[in-house]
Amino acid sequence: MQTLFIMVKCDLGRAYDVADAAVQGLDEVSEVHSISGQYDLLMKVYLDDGEDIGRFVNAKVQTLDGVKDTFTLITFKAFT
Repeated sequence: MQTLFIMVKCDLGRAYDVADAAVQGLDEVSEVHSISGQYDLLMKVYLDDGEDIGRFVNAKVQTLDGVKDTFTLITFKAFT
């Protein structure tokens, strides 16, 4: 399982719409948080091993209505 965090910059006034669309429409998205700073949302995503991260971000996240920009962080190891 691959874990990624995707920071999303939204069109003005669209952050809640984008968050709802991601949670309801993308099974891979486990959580969406509103955040402060340059980006509006932080998405926690789980992909199957070997699944193309770039294709997921490009085809599923960046095409959500209201998404202006994304920044993807790929994780290596979770410490518990």
